[in-house]
Amino acid sequence: MNVARGTTQSAHPHRRRRSSAHMTLRIIGLAVLMILGSLTARPSAGAEPTKMFRVGIVAFANPRSAPFFVAFEERLRELGYIEGKTLAVDFLPTEGKIERLPAAVAELVGRKVDVIVAGGPAVTLKAAQQATATIPIVMVASVDPVGAGFVTSLARPGGNVTGFSVDTGDEIVGKRLEFLKETLPNLSRVGILFNPDVASIRNRLASTREAARALGLMLVPVEARGLDALEQAFATMVGERAQAFVVLADAVLFDYRGQIGVAAVRNRLPAISTNREFTEAGLLLTYGIDFRDPFRRSAVVVDKIFKGAKPADLPVEQPTKFEFVINLKTAKGLGLDVPPSLLARADEVIE
Repeated sequence: MNVARGTTQSAHPHRRRRSSAHMTLRIIGLAVLMILGSLTARPSAGAEPTKMFRVGIVAFANPRSAPFFVAFEERLRELGYIEGKTLAVDFLPTEGKIERLPAAVAELVGRKVDVIVAGGPAVTLKAAQQATATIPIVMVASVDPVGAGFVTSLARPGGNVTGFSVDTGDEIVGKRLEFLKETLPNLSRVGILFNPDVASIRNRLASTREAARALGLMLVPVEARGLDALEQAFATMVGERAQAFVVLADAVLFDYRGQIGVAAVRNRLPAISTNREFTEAGLLLTYGIDFRDPFRRSAVVVDKIFKGAKPADLPVEQPTKFEFVINLKTAKGLGLDVPPSLLARADEVIE
């Protein structure tokens, strides 16, 4: 009896141990399932956004035809945004008409966009800033945003505007004149083609004169507000015996770069401007940034704003790289021999 009782007593602890181990396994299993469930529910860093965000873009030209805006949209797609699903993009071109800007921006504000991208000159940004003090504005092609009053400082913008400045100051104009002078050692008279409706471009004339004086050059300023003014502008440069010219480009003159390139060759005037698209259109030289870069980087800024960042806390960025492009086909058409020293420094040569 003692043996039987002992056997019976020893069996119960064994069953309790098995029951306890089974319960422990069940608890561990449930914990693992909860962890896996939470990981599945939590989006990864690169997950696609789930909310529909709305971007409003106001520009002089038709943004859909500009390579810069293509780069902007491509970068947004890389960041996980899908147009029509998690992203709506409202393009409102003004076709080069400054008077249409207020209405275009007002329409974007009325559509309750989450961000306005100002993809043109200072007047575009100014119209956006006057229309709203609450909707974030990302400037893509600003010149001297502090001096123009768009931001308090580059490091701390302080309002609802942030984004990019497209150059590092007046010295870049002097650099373009130096490239022309090196190409044409006997250069003495240089035309300056500019749009007087753009305040930042008008303001750049004073520093351009100083840079020209330092190089022993005399300037021939000519205005062009649009396509119909280009013929007279070239007639003035030829009449004033300009030997070359600089295009102080803005969104309007950018749209007419093809006509400017043709007129430059026809009038046998070597020219330099701001970005590669002008050399691709027939100008001899360009020195400036690749404008696709700030547009791609602007998409990153837009993404940060979508995720809760405030424009006031996002520093205005400046370009860190400039590219020098030479069109040898144009040089041949003008009967010019580009110095080997310039060719060696070119980032790209178009043949």
